[in-house]
Amino acid sequence: MNYRNLRDEIDKNVFILPVSKTKPYSAILDVFEEGARAFGENRVQEIERKFPLPENRPEGMKVYLIGQLQKNKVRKAVFLSDRIESVDSKDLLLLIDRECGRIGKKIEVLLEFNSSKEENKSGFEKREDLLDALKLSLTLKNLDVIGIMTVGPLTDDEGKIRSAFKETHDLFKDACKLKSLSILSMGMSADYKIAIEEKSTEVRLGSIIFGERK
Repeated sequence: MNYRNLRDEIDKNVFILPVSKTKPYSAILDVFEEGARAFGENRVQEIERKFPLPENRPEGMKVYLIGQLQKNKVRKAVFLSDRIESVDSKDLLLLIDRECGRIGKKIEVLLEFNSSKEENKSGFEKREDLLDALKLSLTLKNLDVIGIMTVGPLTDDEGKIRSAFKETHDLFKDACKLKSLSILSMGMSADYKIAIEEKSTEVRLGSIIFGERK
């Protein structure tokens, strides 16, 4: 299914973030021509390898880092991306703020919640820790927390997926009491319909747009 058809199918209030992963830049340009303006990448190295430098990208094109960010990649991530959607610690917040200050940039970030409680996934495991990080962000001038992101459990059990998304939505509502947030990013190609039913405002779609990775 192409991006244009998905845009017609999905509620207009839900933002579609195409995730290109290992697909070539030519495929990204095809989706850009269909109307997509922001693209998600899992790794800083992929952004660096595949996309032109920010000043050389097509007008309106944005690149969001959605995968786990290692501390030693923060400097490159801040320079190459327009948003970081996978912040999972206070230390990372502080590093991002410092690096943005160094180059005179302010960046949007999302805090990642590990709703599946799976050890191999990143994200804040305790909701209290995420809320504490949000409070810390209010003291930092070079970044703006605009939402919460989660990756649902890897399972065919719809009940477990829905439960994880419900918990994240509840956390989102609590977080909005501390700061007005606009993005609740839940759902990928396999579970985006459930995520939208559970109030997701952004879905990250890779294979359904670009095809399976090789």
